[in-house]
Amino acid sequence: MSDIRQEWLQTDYYRALGVSPDASPADITKAYRALARRLHPDRNPDDPGAEERFKQVSAAYDVVGDATKRKQYDEIRRLAAGGNPFAAPGPGGTHSFQFSGADGIGDLLADLFGGTGGPFGSPPGGHRPQRGPDHQAQISLSFSEAVNGTTTVLTGGNGSAREEIKVRIPPGVTDGQRIRLRGRGGPGANGGPPGDLFVIVRVGEHPHFARDGDDLTLTVPVSVTEAALGARLEVPTFEGDPVTLRLPAGTQSGRVLRVRGRGLRTDRRTGDLLVTVEVVVPEKLNAAQRRALKELGEATKGRPLREHLGVSS
Repeated sequence: MSDIRQEWLQTDYYRALGVSPDASPADITKAYRALARRLHPDRNPDDPGAEERFKQVSAAYDVVGDATKRKQYDEIRRLAAGGNPFAAPGPGGTHSFQFSGADGIGDLLADLFGGTGGPFGSPPGGHRPQRGPDHQAQISLSFSEAVNGTTTVLTGGNGSAREEIKVRIPPGVTDGQRIRLRGRGGPGANGGPPGDLFVIVRVGEHPHFARDGDDLTLTVPVSVTEAALGARLEVPTFEGDPVTLRLPAGTQSGRVLRVRGRGLRTDRRTGDLLVTVEVVVPEKLNAAQRRALKELGEATKGRPLREHLGVSS
């Protein structure tokens, strides 16, 4: 049985995510995101246990967060719990079963119960070439590495036979994206080709920037005065050099200003930087500020802001 199939039998991915086996896809995603934020190595640099837990949570979500894999995972664990449903009948009987094509439930059952894609009772694989098993690895990248792209090295193998595999991460890779390295999985049998290696990418958060497709997003706080009267704002960009934006007078909180060409740079396109304005109301006022705001309130009396709601004040 391949390492991945064996891991599926031994690991309760639902428990790792803290959800029930009948949880909805939305609940599974919500649980994963909350755990990933809390356990990410960038937030827990002095806690090696958090990093290991983060890897477990990511591995769990890679399986039960994918509809196809989840169906396979549930089926193989159900069958394993109930015994081999395809066991040969009693003396004198015959039983033949053909497994389905590659990557389907049939292949998982073949791994689980010793089949090879042919009828039960035939020699395991005979002398036909057999493709090697696919392997899976996971890497954690910083937000900057994911945006700019990077090259990393995976180390695998057993005992003294260690193998280093160079992995090129393209710019703009997303959290949870799989990178396929053809022929870098398990060796084939009887002259068959090797399997593939699938590298799952986990991307950390940035303290200021986030992603929306190929665009980068940034929230910038402004004062009530700046929003009301207008201002010129200097905001950072991901490349490091700031840009100056004109904030129109009367800007409302939540307005988005677009800086073209300052988002992700990929082979397909270059995204934009989307700056969301957040009007910040001071929590504590000094005497001069309080007088000024009272004067503003007196000067703006008239049609109430909430008149459209059917109230007068």
